[in-house]
Amino acid sequence: MIDEHNPKTDPDPSSNTEKDPDDWVTGDEPMTGAQKSYLKTLTEQAHEPDAFAEDLSKAEASKRIDEIKGRMQK
Repeated sequence: MIDEHNPKTDPDPSSNTEKDPDDWVTGDEPMTGAQKSYLKTLTEQAHEPDAFAEDLSKAEASKRIDEIKGRMQK
């Protein structure tokens, strides 16, 4: 029997793919280029240019992205 489970469309709830950014091993490293680009776009769309900072860590950038996305969805 073939396993029909697709983790992209049906993630395993016991999986650790979504970790708290504070628990990331590499969370202290500088944000990635993708995070920087996405955060810059989000801050512009949300009219919050001061929310962008070049020196954020990966964890800080992830949290800030989540915060801005949450405010924009309201």
